[in-house]
Amino acid sequence: MTANAFHNIAQIETSLWEAADQLRANSNLTATEYSMPVLGVIFLRHATNRYQTALQAIEAAQAAGTMPKRPLVKGDFIKRRALMLPEAARYNTLLNLPSGASLGGALVAAMNAIEADFAPLQGSLPKDYDRFDNKLLENLLRCFDSEALRNATGDVFGRIYEYFLMKFAMQGAQDNGEFFTPPSLVQTLVNFIELPDAHPGNVCAK
Repeated sequence: MTANAFHNIAQIETSLWEAADQLRANSNLTATEYSMPVLGVIFLRHATNRYQTALQAIEAAQAAGTMPKRPLVKGDFIKRRALMLPEAARYNTLLNLPSGASLGGALVAAMNAIEADFAPLQGSLPKDYDRFDNKLLENLLRCFDSEALRNATGDVFGRIYEYFLMKFAMQGAQDNGEFFTPPSLVQTLVNFIELPDAHPGNVCAK
């Protein structure tokens, strides 16, 4: 990674954290309470990126004749290290909900749809978005919809994820409490995010 790329990612991390911290400040929740919803949004952003990348590769293979034109199945995406995301769980679907729709309810439905489709994820994704104001959730989602993040790859998300864990832990200490990241979510994201030099110690959980 070049120095310029490192600097750009650092800027992205800072701006993302500021948006996430606004969610906390305006909801009066502790770091422990708001960490899971924010980590879930990071998960959805990366899952959508991987889905789109895999879909483009599949369509290119079908156009080139190296893959038959047929209805797609989960295995087509899994072999390309992506989830075949239900439409309700895709980032663009959530950002384009009709006016007046409950974004919190839609995020809960998105997480439920993913878990229903992918048994290994059952019980690991956050589902408490309905406690947040619609506008706060919209702002958070739009923050993760920048051009830089729409094109971000696994190593970038790995950095963002680890940065957020560090910031959550620091904020948790300021809240006079102890911050724990649920091992199920940590393992899910570690498996899903493609760290280029992943080692078990890169992401720690208590």
